[in-house]
Amino acid sequence: QVQLVESGGGLVQPGGSLRLSCEASGFTFSSRVMSWYRQAPGKERELVAAISSAGSNANYADSVKGRFTISRDNAKNTVYLQMDSLKPEDTAVYYCNAQRGLAPLFDSWGQGTQVTVSS
Repeated sequence: QVQLVESGGGLVQPGGSLRLSCEASGFTFSSRVMSWYRQAPGKERELVAAISSAGSNANYADSVKGRFTISRDNAKNTVYLQMDSLKPEDTAVYYCNAQRGLAPLFDSWGQGTQVTVSS
């Protein structure tokens, strides 16, 4: 059974930083591209960042490029999202998933972790 458990969200002021974690189980983590998505109130879920199975390549949405960094630890089955220079428009619930092409692999999502950027 696939499980994705996100953590690390919280309330932060504009310009601040947060580091999100996602611990995965129930599949061969080290062989999968992993990704972070976010969903803001009233908006569709969007892909934020993705990282190759070995961690050597990463891609980012234009809106977060240069501010967010995705990384992974295959020994811990965990993917991270370091978020710096946060903006109010980054406020959303953040989720992780494995990736298949341009789509999330798993239909089932974790509970997500709330990130709120506000002064």
